[in-house]
Amino acid sequence: MTQGQLIYTGKTKDVYQLANGHCLLKFKDDVTGENGVFDPGANTVGLSIDGMGRKNLAVTARFFKLLKEAGIPTHFVSADLDKGEMEVLKAVPFGKGVEVICRYRAVGSFIRRYGAYIKNGAKLDAYVEMTIKDDAKGDPLITKDALAALHIMTEAEYDSIAEQTRRVTKLVADELGSKGLELYDIKLEFGRVDGKVVLMDEISSGNMRAYDKDRSVQAMELADRILGSKASNG
Repeated sequence: MTQGQLIYTGKTKDVYQLANGHCLLKFKDDVTGENGVFDPGANTVGLSIDGMGRKNLAVTARFFKLLKEAGIPTHFVSADLDKGEMEVLKAVPFGKGVEVICRYRAVGSFIRRYGAYIKNGAKLDAYVEMTIKDDAKGDPLITKDALAALHIMTEAEYDSIAEQTRRVTKLVADELGSKGLELYDIKLEFGRVDGKVVLMDEISSGNMRAYDKDRSVQAMELADRILGSKASNG
């Protein structure tokens, strides 16, 4: 793949425009977190882990291929693991970006918001929520009605995204389960390709929480276990 014109600099990836109309995602070693501690729910870069970018790309490519086999549309075209690059269809985000979280356990920001009503770690039934990308405001939650009222997405698109999110999350959870891990939650992003809703961005250890019994599995070890390689501290 030939690197094109830089069109977006993100926290964990840079995006380039290719001559063929597609985009190129260049994965970085940076991961989200706070005060040097990894947190997939954070909206700031917390630390850099050597080799993390290529591992996240390898995990993403693996899951996108599994999703293709399952008939779930994504923007994935191909990946060059040696270069840490992924070619994708150019997807138009909803508004300035909407993040979709699917939760199997009450942890992270969910327990901070609703801890008066539920115990930490309690099971949830594939609960889906959406936030709008806005670092300054802490990525606030937004409802289906608000998304429609603001013309960010239609109610039908919301329902499609929620349904696809649950399908994607189950596939990821089943794959982690085969590795002896339990998925607690995952953060996804969708966009439009030729007017059709598709999964975009990435599916990596950097945007999910997984546990081995009662132990939280950190990003590099999680990537290694998903890929079936020896766990590493980076």
